[in-house]
Order: sequence, then C-alpha cells, then structure tokens
Amino acid sequence: MQITEAEKILFEQYTIKGKASKLPGELDANFKIKVDDKPTYILKIANENSSESELDFQEKILLHLSNSDKKTKLPQLIKNNSGSFISKVETEKSTFRKVRLLSWMEGRIWSGVNPQLNDLRFSLGLKAGEITKKLINFNDKEAERVFVWDIAQTSWVKEYLYLFSNEDKELVSYFLNQFNNFQKDYKKLRKSVVHNDVNDNNILVSEDVLNPIVTSIIDFGDAIKTQIINDVAITCCYAIMHHNDPLEASLSIIKGYHSTFKLEEKELEFLYTLIGIRLVVSVTKSAINKKENPNNTYLLISEKSAWELLKKWKTVSEDFAHYSFRNACGFSANPNQLKFENWARKQDFSLAELFPTINKNKIEQLDLSVSSSWIGHQKEFNNLDLFQFKIEQLQKEVPTKIIAGGYLEPRSLYTSTSYDKVGNYGKESRTIHLGVDFWLPENTPVYALFDGEVVIADNNSSDKDYGGFIILKHQQKEFHFYTLYGHNTAESVLKHRTGDKIKKGAQIAVLANYPENGNWAPHLHFQVFLSMLDYKNDFPGVAYFNQIDVWKSICPNPNLLFKVTGFKENLIDNSDEILNQRKAHLGKGMSLQYKKPLHIVRGLDQCLIDYSGRKYLDTVNNVAHVGHENFEVVKAGQKQMAVLNTNTRYLHENINHLAKEILETLPKEISVLHFVNSGSEANELALRMVKTVTNSEEIIASEIGYHGNTNATVNISSYKFDGKGGKGTPKNTHVFPIPNAFRGKYRGENTADKYANEVQLLIDNIHQKNKKVGGFIIEPIISCGGQVELPEGFLEKTYQKVKKAGGICISDEVQTGVGRMGTTFWGFQLHNVIPDIVTIGKPLGNGHPIAAVACTKEVAEKFGNGMEFFNTFGGNPVSCAIATQVLQTVKNNNLQENALIVGDYLKAELLKLSEEFPIIGDVRGQGLFLGFELVNKDLQPLTKKTNYLINRMKDFGILMSSDGPDNNVLKIKPPIIFSKKDAKEVIFYLKLVFKENFMNLTKI
Repeated sequence: MQITEAEKILFEQYTIKGKASKLPGELDANFKIKVDDKPTYILKIANENSSESELDFQEKILLHLSNSDKKTKLPQLIKNNSGSFISKVETEKSTFRKVRLLSWMEGRIWSGVNPQLNDLRFSLGLKAGEITKKLINFNDKEAERVFVWDIAQTSWVKEYLYLFSNEDKELVSYFLNQFNNFQKDYKKLRKSVVHNDVNDNNILVSEDVLNPIVTSIIDFGDAIKTQIINDVAITCCYAIMHHNDPLEASLSIIKGYHSTFKLEEKELEFLYTLIGIRLVVSVTKSAINKKENPNNTYLLISEKSAWELLKKWKTVSEDFAHYSFRNACGFSANPNQLKFENWARKQDFSLAELFPTINKNKIEQLDLSVSSSWIGHQKEFNNLDLFQFKIEQLQKEVPTKIIAGGYLEPRSLYTSTSYDKVGNYGKESRTIHLGVDFWLPENTPVYALFDGEVVIADNNSSDKDYGGFIILKHQQKEFHFYTLYGHNTAESVLKHRTGDKIKKGAQIAVLANYPENGNWAPHLHFQVFLSMLDYKNDFPGVAYFNQIDVWKSICPNPNLLFKVTGFKENLIDNSDEILNQRKAHLGKGMSLQYKKPLHIVRGLDQCLIDYSGRKYLDTVNNVAHVGHENFEVVKAGQKQMAVLNTNTRYLHENINHLAKEILETLPKEISVLHFVNSGSEANELALRMVKTVTNSEEIIASEIGYHGNTNATVNISSYKFDGKGGKGTPKNTHVFPIPNAFRGKYRGENTADKYANEVQLLIDNIHQKNKKVGGFIIEPIISCGGQVELPEGFLEKTYQKVKKAGGICISDEVQTGVGRMGTTFWGFQLHNVIPDIVTIGKPLGNGHPIAAVACTKEVAEKFGNGMEFFNTFGGNPVSCAIATQVLQTVKNNNLQENALIVGDYLKAELLKLSEEFPIIGDVRGQGLFLGFELVNKDLQPLTKKTNYLINRMKDFGILMSSDGPDNNVLKIKPPIIFSKKDAKEVIFYLKLVFKENFMNLTKI
C-alpha cells in the first residue's frame, strides 16, 4: 500500500491530517503518522486475510492491559469517526482491509540500542513478566487458534526439513527431536495468553543512553494461549543474538522475568530446548519465505542472526544452561545440591580413609590463590623442582598435617589458552579451582571412600591437566554424585575399566610425579560433582568466575565429607572493606581510578590481575616499564637485598654499574649523575642545581606541565597550581602557553616560532625586572597536558634563547625516557638538542623507587660548591641492581625497537579509527607514548565521552586513563613489552565502544 493512500484513509476514517512513512511488518502494512512534524500515531492496515476476530482479540488484550494497570505504558487504540476501534475500508485495488489507529509510543527500538547490557536485559525480562502476570486471567476463544509461531505447535517444521543442507538439517533435527522427546511432561506446564513475539522490533527502550530501560512491549498480533515458558524462550531469543556468550546474556532476562512473574522449577527444565525451537521456527520460516517471497527483505531480516545463535546455542551444555536458569531464579543451581549436603552432613569420613598409608587427619592450608605471596613469581611456580622443594620444606614444618587447599580458590597459575575464551565482556579465563589438592609424596596410594562405579579411567597428562585420573559414580537412594581423583600414575588408573565396581576401602590409584601427572608436583586433585554435564572423557577442575555460583552448586565443597578444620575460602571480595578503610584513614587527595575501583592483587607482564584472577590489559602503567613484576628485575632486587642494602657513603660497585649503563645512552656532554628516589626528587634536585649554578630562582615552564609533588616542583607545575586547589602562578615561575598545535594558542603547522617567541617574551620580562633567567623545564612530550608533541623546531629554538639568556635547560624524562620513544632512547633526542640537566624517574626502577639526575660536568662542578649532597636511599645497592637490570632488559630484549614497531602500528590504527569516528580529533605521540583527543566538530572537549570510553574499556578488560586540562585525551603508555597482538585487542574494543549510542550523541 502506498503512503498517499494511507494518508487518505487516515483523514477519511479519523479526520486526522498527518504525514505517513512506512514501517516494517511481516503481514500488515504499518505507517508512522506525524502530526505537526511529531510522531503521534501508528496506522495499521491489516492483511486482507486477517479475520475480524483476530483484531478483536488484540483489541481486547490492549484494553485488558490498560484497565489492569494505568501505569503500564502501552499503545492506546484510537476510535474512528464512527466510534469503533476497527475500520473496514476499500483500497485502491478494490480489496477490503481492516484498519486500526494506535497512539505512537516514544522510545528506541531494541535493535537500535547499543550496548545492550545486563541491566537493560533485566528490564526487558521484568517488562515481559509484567505483561504475562496481567494476562494470567485473560481468556478469549481466539487465543486457542492454530498458529505457526506458537512453539507448542512446532511439529509442522518437520515437513520443511528438505529446505536445509545436511549440516543445517542435522542442527534443526537435533532440537526437534529434543522437543518431541519431552512432549508428555511439557504439555502439563502452565498455560496463559502471552505476548509470544517479544522481538527486537517490538521492544521500546528509553532515550536515556547511559541507563536505558525497556519502557514498553508493543504489537500483540502474535498473542496466543500457550505454555508460559514459551514466552520466556521467545523473549530471550532475540535479545541474546549477537553475543559471544548467549547463555550469560539470557540470565539477566530470566532474572527480570522471574522478579515480576515467578517461574516454576519444572518449567526451567524445558527452557534450553524451547529457545532452540523458537530459533528453529525462525530459520524455517525464513527458508520458506526465501522461496516464496524472495523480494521481501523484512521476512528475512533475522535469518543470519538466528542461524548464528542456533549454532552457538547447540554448543551450550543443556544441563549447565538448566542449572544457570535455576540459579538466575534463586533456586539451587543443581536440583540435588541440598540432598547431597544433607546426606554429607550425616556422614563421617576421614582423610585417613582416603590415604590410609599416611594416616593423618589434619591439614595445613596452602594458599595458591592469585594474591598468594607463597607462590612467588609465576616463573618460580612453574619451576617444578623449586615448587616441590618448597612443599617439602613446608611439610617439615608441619609433619603431622597434610598440606591441602584449593576449593573455590582463584588461581592465575593456569597459562594454557585452553583456559581462555572471549565472553560478552572481553577475555575470560577459567581461574576458580573446583576441587581440593592434597600434596603428598610420589607413589602415595589413594583409596575409595565409598562404593562406586568407574565412569572414566584415563590418562591425559599430555594435556597438562589431570594426568592419570579416575571418576567414580556413587548411587544414593534419591540422587547420585561423582568423585574425581587426578594426577595419578597412568598404570594405576588404567587398571580400571568403565563399569567396574569399586568397593569402599579399595585402592584406586597411586600419585604420580611430574611430568606424568600433568606437570605438577605430586598431589591428589579430589573433586566432588553432582552432574557429568556433557563431558564424556574429562571433567573441568577449574571454572570461569562469572559462572561460579552455578559451579559451586554442581561441585560442592569436598570438605563436607571430611569436616576438617583449617580449610579457608580464598574467593572473598573484600573490596568494600578495603575502600571503607581507605576512606576513613587515607587522605582525600589520593584518588582512585574508575567508578567502581578495581581490587588488583598481582601483576604479570603487560597485565594486572584482580582478586578473582581476571587479567586486565594495562595501557597506562608506564612505571612497570619492562613489564609488571619482570622476573629478571625482581630477582636482581631480591638477590641484592639478601646481601646488602645501605647508603652511598660506602664503596659499592652497583652504583658504578648503573652509572655506566645510563651514561652509555646519553650524549658525551652529559656525564655526571646524582641518584635519588623519585622523579619528584630528581626535578627538585635539578631546581637546586639551577639556583646554585645561575644564582637565580626564575624558572620558565609550560602551561599544564607537571614535574612532581614536592613544594618546589608543584611551584613549577601549572597542572597543579592552575588546577583545582591550586593558588595560581608562584612569583618565581613564568608560564608560557602549552605548545599544542591542535588546540593551543597557536594552531596548525609552523607554530614553533610563535611558541618559542612566547618563551622569549618571558625572558624579556624577567630581564625587565632586573632578574636573571634561572632555568627552563619541559617534557619532550607533555604528558599531563595531554600527550602533546612539541612543534618541530620549537625545543631547539627555545634552548638557544634560554642558553643565550644564561639559563639552564632541563629535560624532564621522568615519563618519556628509557627507550619509550622508539626512535630514540630519550625524548630530548627527538628534537636535536642537548640539555644541561636530564631528570630520570618512573621507568628506571620498574616500580622500585629510584631516580637520577644527569648533568653536564660544568653544572656538576658549580653545584659541588662545598655543600654536601646526600640522599639516604638514593643510589643504594638494591635500587642500583634493579635499575641496572631494567636498562639491560631494555637493551638485551630490543624493547626500544619494540616500542617503535608496536607504537607505529598502534598510532596508524588510531589514525584509521579517527577517519571512521571524527570525534577522535587528534592522534599524537611517539613510540609507546601516545594520546588521542576526543572533541566535537567545534574542537570542544568531550570529557564525558572520554570518561565513558575509559569505563567501558575496563568492562572489556582493558585499562585506560585520561589526561589533559579537560580530561579528554586518552593516554597510551603501557609497559614497553606491549605487543602488536595487544595493540590489535585495544583497537578492536575501541571500535566496539565508539559504535555505542552514547559515543555517537552530538549533544554531549
């Protein structure tokens, strides 16, 4: 039907003048009606085959829902000129069509909302459940009609299996067979009239892009009386498309539905298959429509997405999905959990029965959690000889106990990629240990605690998992459960065959040593579980953190059997307690990152790891220059700390070794070093040198520069004294405009002279006051100012002016030095200048407090005027050993070259992103010292979008931060071991977030 005809019907039937535009629809012709340029109505012109009883049925539903709750936002039926809700009109093609007019519902269609997060999906389930609750007592004979979109009537699909290829036919047939197998019990489930078509075009979402909620569900054309759980399945189907983990995405919907309409445990048993069946109906209808109506694109709109989801859904364990649904509704995830726990409480087993040759019943808990200091560095843990030695030493300390632990322990020790997947929020690793470990000598025999049947006896040491392992099934009166015994010799477990009966007290295995036991020190992994799920030849001993509520129901605590004191839970998030203590006792100026602060307990290379074992890719921590907890650096510090740590009043070769390493990277003119503890101290000392050498305290510094946290360095840091809490420019500090060619005072190309002249104006002003120029300080790339690259030629021209005026030039390399620039080792080397003083800080110690001031011999001679310079800890042997190792690591591992290669790649990819997303106004920096600035078309800062981007990237496991006076510059200063793979991951998720609704709003 044409738009003009729709507008004519609108006027003739309702006396409304409006402009019509077409909306999608499978059968009906739908039109949005604008009155006075505002969406006001939706005109629905039914298919000629639509019966009046169907439309009456929909009318009754809307009226029933409106009457049951006036607060419910639903489209209102508009009466025609005759006072009826349905008009019968003759079209231009001489066919009679039925027409309805409904009020327009404001909101966004679900498919246009990005991102679709858990809170939004919860609100969808809540709204869908709300409608079901209001329809529970609604009845109408039309609701009993025959309808192909009723899941309960899916048997018709079998007639169309010929439309599918063999692989697709097999997939469709799988769910059809599952559906057919449970018909007897399925037919007994509760029925009601339900919406039956909560798809992405029928869901309206609020305009609030930061905290959106579902405001309404429209179009009751598919409403029917059917099993209520069918409506839950349909609601899930369309809302979990396009997610890496559709099961996880479904759970918040189910929680929301259950919160307003209580689902029954029995209904949840069928939900997994019913979701699959709805998808089967969808792809079958698409296949039919493709054949019969190849030009109707609306009919095929969800075909690709439905197939993708159907294939993903088939890979989900049906039992695990069922348990997850139960958990989402507040039931015990595994239906037999309480039965097992009640049974276990009445039992009286001892560890001596499991290891009768050891005859010990007490344990000493061994902490292998992600935050454990006992395990040391990950490389130490992976040194099996060292680990076994530590176990033996611990055993000597507790000779009457068995070393044990592990249940629900978050571990970061699993390095195999088989423990990783990409979920809905970035990378996920299986980190939560589901069993307990008993560390015992090699060849310790293991005995059965109770009668059982062998389910699996296998050897998978090549997979570095359990080694030789055996799983027994134990049948009780009302339930059964399984026990797993891992890390045994292959010979001892392969004596058993599937189906063998094992008697209580029988020997079932012998503990193996590495490498036979899966490359672990000798121990038994003992695990209890209540379901085999879909596993045939194995069973996981480690789980994903976001699934842990389900897994701990499937795998109850083995200590329920032994009842041994000493087992403590390690999976405890005490973030709130830490935060509260911090607020109570630490200064308010010590800020935290992110809306919800992270509880970080371990570092590893370019990652930080939280208490649950989740890894976060770190793009901002330039302190961990050669990687978090770099093994060689850690060992260098530990080795020297065990021997001597004292001050520089004694001779020690370490300080000379470090001096040699540093000076080899600097121009020959810079040949004298002083060691301190931090970048702030380094700049403080540099200012002392300036004052001593020039007899002047007049310092020229950049706007929005930052040089430290001491009194003197804050006084030359515009970033501080011009910021919140600052008191303005001190009398001896002279600030020139930040030389930012993108959004500074002078913009575009060839700004070097203009900014250099600003420095000259300050020099002239100092002279006019009959004062001397003391010094000039700047970072070669201004960090806190927003990763600002200096205009080409600016630094060279400025140094000439300052030196001509008798001043000292300081290059603040606290953040830019030690190879980060890629093309050069130090930032000043980018600009063809030689400073008088170079200050070095953060990267030198890789997190250990050490810094240095390097200067010319002339400066050093004048500074050495008789007043002793002494720093208690500066240059101590431990700090020097660490810093020397950092420099050698940069050199030996070609990390400067890595910074160049990866930095150039990352910068190029960011520039490509800026073409696709114009709010990236500028990309700048060198090596792995990069920044990109978010601005609108008028170059105004987009601070809120920057903050949103940072927090969304954290959700995906990537840590980012902002800088600049408007906090609208994303800074990228990762450890310089950052790889191209890491860079690709950053770009991938940046692109995802830039496509989200909030990032595309033009008003913010």
